Amino acid sequence: MSATQLATLARTPEPHTMLRRFLAFDAAGTGANGIAYLVASGPMGRLLGIDSGLLLTLGVLLTAYAAGVGLLATRPQPPALPVRAVIELNLAWTALSFIALAVWLSPTTTGAVYIPAQALVVAGFAGLQYGALRAAGSS
Repeated sequence: MSATQLATLARTPEPHTMLRRFLAFDAAGTGANGIAYLVASGPMGRLLGIDSGLLLTLGVLLTAYAAGVGLLATRPQPPALPVRAVIELNLAWTALSFIALAVWLSPTTTGAVYIPAQALVVAGFAGLQYGALRAAGSS
């Protein structure tokens, strides 16, 4: 997604709407990833060079997390504390992705590109959500 497309998504006179949009976008992306890990952990594991059992476990966790973030996105004014938790969990995921890449995982070339790329996308979600939360006056 380009910066122009993100700016279009964020353009609203209502800051809570912007926050809800970024939460929903996070939920959709995370949910798609989780479902992919659930239904294709074997092929994805071979492609990325990551144990399929780990991907299956991550699929369960990501799908449940996405459902929670999606539920939060349905609130007319998402409460600040749960939104902060989402932001912090996204930042933790980002950090753990880089740590796992450096310390635990031995991915394929595709995995070595995919892992930091998805981590940076998740960090982007956190940044957008933080900015929207501040704009809503709930930081």
